[in-house]
Amino acid sequence: MSDSLREGSGLDFLGDQLLSFNDSGHSGDLFLLNPKDGKIEKFIPTQLPNRDWEAVTKDSTSVYIGDFGNNNGTRKDLKIYKIPYQDFDFKTDSTKVISFQYPEQKDFISNNLNTDFDAEAMIFYNQKIQIFTKEWASRSVSRYEIDPDNFNSQEATKIESYNTGFVVTDAAYFEKKLYLVGYTKMTQVYLMIFDESDNQMFFSKIPKKYHLGSALSVGQIEGIAVNTEGVYLSSELFKTPLGTVKPRLYFIPKEKLE
Repeated sequence: MSDSLREGSGLDFLGDQLLSFNDSGHSGDLFLLNPKDGKIEKFIPTQLPNRDWEAVTKDSTSVYIGDFGNNNGTRKDLKIYKIPYQDFDFKTDSTKVISFQYPEQKDFISNNLNTDFDAEAMIFYNQKIQIFTKEWASRSVSRYEIDPDNFNSQEATKIESYNTGFVVTDAAYFEKKLYLVGYTKMTQVYLMIFDESDNQMFFSKIPKKYHLGSALSVGQIEGIAVNTEGVYLSSELFKTPLGTVKPRLYFIPKEKLE
């Protein structure tokens, strides 16, 4: 992938193209990618501040950008940008801010990579925003629900939790399945696929789990998007004492996961 997107953190389909962006330390710009080769087809400046953008999802009229990266567990300004769009035309001047907090979090003392109130994954489901936490301490994930039309500061509602054994870095929902991707402290990358239950829960059934390799070879996977053809995964630039893995776009055909 292009060096312009060396730290791509979120991934979702917008029409037949992939929407992505860089995470903290970069400008608030959006990129539309060709899913066949990962090349940038369109660059979309937003002028929005990017403290730590980590996830993207959408409904029929708005794109949602999650500025809720919280590795230290200290943030009290978690937010989601709601950007209206139509036919790839983003109405950034009409962007609204959805502010939220986790009611279970009582301690905001810095605890780098050891907090359960980080998040890098989000989907739009059942007319609500669903946030999936990146739980460094518990190695689990919790699903929180957010009202997309409440622009006052709101408390996220905890719905369910699951012991993944790895930290979740992105999520996708497609054809009644939830896809979670992430990695372990030992750099092992995993994909989990959950079937939706009749009661609109995901974690009540045993998921399928796939080992995708080591981040030392495939990179740090930070984005996932799914369509009828299969699963698309994006990795950001990953530097280690053993070498550097360039940002990449991966594709897993649907039949390989059946």
